[in-house]
Amino acid sequence: MLTILCFLLTISAYWGAKWCYKKTRKVYLSPLIIAPLIIMTILVLCHITYDTYNQGAKWLTAILQPATVALAIPLHRYYSVLKKYFGEILISVFLGSTISILTSFCMALLVHLNKDLITSIIPYSITTPIAMGVSDKIGGTPSITAVFVIITGISGTLLGPWIIRLFHFKSDIAKGVLLGTSSHGAGTSKAMELSSTSGAISSICMVLAAILIFCETPLIYWHFLN
Repeated sequence: MLTILCFLLTISAYWGAKWCYKKTRKVYLSPLIIAPLIIMTILVLCHITYDTYNQGAKWLTAILQPATVALAIPLHRYYSVLKKYFGEILISVFLGSTISILTSFCMALLVHLNKDLITSIIPYSITTPIAMGVSDKIGGTPSITAVFVIITGISGTLLGPWIIRLFHFKSDIAKGVLLGTSSHGAGTSKAMELSSTSGAISSICMVLAAILIFCETPLIYWHFLN
């Protein structure tokens, strides 16, 4: 019974936070921020352990991968645009994903983080299910990786629109590449608010970044940490 309640708690917290966000459009009321706070508060007040909670919530985690793939479905509507700018998109995503790995790795070394934390942080710039898989593959802690992925998504949602205004981005494609490459699912959600074209490009950039980082991360790990 408690497992079912934990499952329902997660869904209710998310939809409640999403309703508030739609009504206010305030970034600090984003479901990525509010839903975890609601869940954590209830777990603490009711003395429910994370393991107990996860028995219900794990089913939602399991559907993250097919949900990520489903983001690519609308791309057929923008196939001509994608075909026209594929070279520019691929180069941008490659540079962005490579820089994100190297930057996180170098910063972790500068502050003398231990090996476990470094391997957990490196894949922070891709969508949660793939990032957790990469982290586990190279010896990191997937739960820690998930935290950094969420922080990255929230940061991208907050900073992305500001960067777009600061540098006067006019192209929907450029906006999609920026948000999809840097802040994965959360960025794609924000891109879809800007325009359907930005959302479609962002979703393919998120998938491309995941593929590239999945390939690059083990190489960087084995080269520098072994």
